[in-house]
Amino acid sequence: MSTSAVADGRLFIDKHHPEAFRALSRTAEAARAAAADAGLERILVELVNLRVSQINGCAYCLDRHTEAALREGETTRRLGVLAAWRDTQLFTPAERAALALAEAATNVVAPSVRAAATAGARDALTDEQISAVLWIAVCINAFNRVSIMSGHPVRPLA
Repeated sequence: MSTSAVADGRLFIDKHHPEAFRALSRTAEAARAAAADAGLERILVELVNLRVSQINGCAYCLDRHTEAALREGETTRRLGVLAAWRDTQLFTPAERAALALAEAATNVVAPSVRAAATAGARDALTDEQISAVLWIAVCINAFNRVSIMSGHPVRPLA
């Protein structure tokens, strides 16, 4: 085991098995390409990444994807209420559908709830877009677990 794979007792599994992490990264790249090919806006993808990371409590991914969302033009107002997206009118029907799908994928809810989320999403998203959103959710869930189990730190502001 390399010393770069361990810090302060934390085992950085991405560094310990870099090929496994590269494979996960390639899957995430393919999911992002699928989302773009399906016509999903990058902000919607980042909202999914953020909502899943909120549910999982992954500070590292929340930090990273908040920066990405802001770079894409997302507002601090919408980011501030993302956890309560159902209680606002600040999100588009497509974003609302994507967020419901992401939550269903993250919480691994009952089959009837998953079916309802998918059926409801069809009012705003195509099947190709639904599939892409679910791939984004699957990937960020995996990255959340890598970061949480590794204890990836959020770096202080310079």
